[in-house]
Amino acid sequence: MSLLKIVIIALFLFVFVSLFQALHLMYKGQPSQVMSKFLGRRLLFSVAIFLLMLVAIGLGLITPNPRPY
Repeated sequence: MSLLKIVIIALFLFVFVSLFQALHLMYKGQPSQVMSKFLGRRLLFSVAIFLLMLVAIGLGLITPNPRPY
């Protein structure tokens, strides 16, 4: 497994962890400022995944599926 795939999987895990941390705070009734920190972090990781995949496709490190059906 290439290093790029490991980095993408790790970023996906960070996205899910941040999402569930915000969910936990929402159920506890914490202020929205604390919860928005985790949701902002989730957004940052999602954008990083998207940009990393675009760069990897542009450089030819990964190839998209030509027929997605």
